[in-house]
Amino acid sequence: MTKGKVASLALAGAVGLSACRLESDKSDMQTIVTERPAHAAPAHTNRLAREKSPYLLQHQHNPVDWYAWGEEAFARARQENRPIFLSIGYSTCHWCHVMERESFESPEVAGYLNAHFVSIKVDREERPDVDKIYMTFLQATSGQGGWPLNVFLTPDLKPFFGGTYFPPDSRYGRQGFLQVLKQLDQLWQTRRAELANSAADIHARLDQLSVSNDHLSGLVFTAAIVREAGVNFKQSYDAQHGGFGGAPKFPQPSQPQFLLRYARRFDDEEAVRMVLHTCDRMAAGGIHDHLGGGFARYSVDAEWLVPHFEKMLYDNAQLAQLYLDAYLVSGETRHAEVVRNILDYVLRDMTHPDGGFYSAEDADSEGHEGKFYCWTRAELAKLLTPEEFKVAVRYYGITEQGNFVDHSHPQPLPNQNVLSIVDSALTEPQKALLASAKTKMSAARAQRVRPLRDDKVLASWNGLMLGAMARAGAVLDEDAYRAAAAKNLAFLKTRLWDAKTQTLYHRWRDGERDSVQLLEGYAYLLAGVIELCETTLNADHLDFAIALAETMLARFYDTESGGFWQSTADAKDLILRVKEDYDGAEPSGNSVAIFALLKLGKITDRKAFTQAAEKSLRLFAHRLQQVPQAVPYMLQALDFSLDEPWRVVVSGDPGSPAARALLRAVHSGYQPNKVVLGNTGPVEPFAKTLHAREGAVVYLCSGTACQPPTSDPAGIKALLSAKVRSGGHCQAQM
Repeated sequence: MTKGKVASLALAGAVGLSACRLESDKSDMQTIVTERPAHAAPAHTNRLAREKSPYLLQHQHNPVDWYAWGEEAFARARQENRPIFLSIGYSTCHWCHVMERESFESPEVAGYLNAHFVSIKVDREERPDVDKIYMTFLQATSGQGGWPLNVFLTPDLKPFFGGTYFPPDSRYGRQGFLQVLKQLDQLWQTRRAELANSAADIHARLDQLSVSNDHLSGLVFTAAIVREAGVNFKQSYDAQHGGFGGAPKFPQPSQPQFLLRYARRFDDEEAVRMVLHTCDRMAAGGIHDHLGGGFARYSVDAEWLVPHFEKMLYDNAQLAQLYLDAYLVSGETRHAEVVRNILDYVLRDMTHPDGGFYSAEDADSEGHEGKFYCWTRAELAKLLTPEEFKVAVRYYGITEQGNFVDHSHPQPLPNQNVLSIVDSALTEPQKALLASAKTKMSAARAQRVRPLRDDKVLASWNGLMLGAMARAGAVLDEDAYRAAAAKNLAFLKTRLWDAKTQTLYHRWRDGERDSVQLLEGYAYLLAGVIELCETTLNADHLDFAIALAETMLARFYDTESGGFWQSTADAKDLILRVKEDYDGAEPSGNSVAIFALLKLGKITDRKAFTQAAEKSLRLFAHRLQQVPQAVPYMLQALDFSLDEPWRVVVSGDPGSPAARALLRAVHSGYQPNKVVLGNTGPVEPFAKTLHAREGAVVYLCSGTACQPPTSDPAGIKALLSAKVRSGGHCQAQM
């Protein structure tokens, strides 16, 4: 999988770094067909058997003498003056599996690593802060990036050489992994001082770059920045297949979500059509699991047909939000059904019994990518009646030769078809036949060996899905989603939040949490809790949101320059402290923190929240203006900040049927620049003056000007949908 090119190329040009190069090294990543060694029965376990990460546990039987990231490994490297081999990946990473089978299960490779290096394995999902530092190094020095990320460090953790996937032996102009190890060991033995000096120089330049970027801009924010970004995004639109850019295609939901905001601000119906077409093409494509629900990571082609089959919680959370927006804009039930499809999959297959959301599902099963998901024409002919078969083949575009080949396997399964909607024009009797066929196909697929599920619970990704569940519960009026959101928050507060120290930890699995704090955890969860506040008006949830925000500011905010550090100041195992500013597969912690604080500031009238968010926006002003494609989520925060948002105050008992009906109306229209609050609890003071004599009413306010209170759901929706606001000053008492 490839990281964002925009950020890496900009960084490489700014730093101008060079790293240790091996004679035949090629910086371009190729898809290489390799033979895989047969799995031997594990004779022992290494130190990773003590870990909780499913990715690290996958490597517990390797003959490599692996360490987890930590002082035990660092101390040995210092004591023996050995270089560190750092390998970073994640449990559902296909090429990580390939390199493990080829190299890390090889006694010869393991023997050499054990004799000459201290080997450390890191789960990038548990430690995105570690991954960020060394991925930045690789991108800056080679222009490439991805996982597995393999980097060689000095004993003081400074990188001097790195790459992504290495084949087991030299081929296609690329050196084999064992050859790389031998050359690096020779360099370490004969030119150690040069390597150490190079690593120190690279570290200094990276550190200098992070500091030099931290200056506040005098740029005045106007809607012109939003307009220019929207025009920029539209230029990369794929009119045939939807999406923005070419293959491989990542959904990157924050980009089309921003375009809908842009379209509303500038009344651009063409942009709306682009987004809705993209949503429709993705939903029809093979990237969408038409039997089990949810979306795969990305498609390897431009048509959204052939996915990289792993499913990630963060993708599906963001896609649920995008399709909610699409539904509110279009009014088409097909977009709402995609939301239900995603969330029902998560609740069925990706949820801990106590409410936490699991992280991911693998692409591979039984050694083959996509085996769980694909079908041959012959399989379906045996499974279905002739009538069902005819409809299913037509609907899903099933062919004899198939549309997918696992090119990473030397003996790929033949004639495999990824399901995608090719011909949806069915009569009612044909729809009934298709439903029957899908029932049989789902039952048959359930008998297959399912891909590995990564069942760790991350505060960050759970925050994203919590927000999606809460909002879907309101927009779709679905109690199951509301209940799932509330249960998830209770799970996170019990397992990952320490109320005494006001600390949010990053990962929980198998009864144990880690000791890591990350900006992403606080920011994503804060955003999710705010969504829950706005859909329930529960004062306890708002109290918790305030506690998260205050701790996030205290531990991550740069009071001098603005912006948020990814790690805390006392993180002793990091050589850099960085401010993430790239909205790629996941939005950056800075983007989410800024947007969440802007909203919370309007809900509570806490100036510290608003001021920190606005100062942070100014820090990234030039990035917003000059490289908008790198920060689509932050652009949404900018759009929110440009005008005084609607404050929708629901007055009355929030648990009453009348208030719940009004909340449904409040969330039934597309008005992205609004906040929703009650008139009790830690909300801003003006809202507390707005009362209802009986039942419940809604006040739509901007500043101290409000529309007359109303309990008419249709009127509320119409007012929120209006592009021009009007209304006089409201009365304090009704």
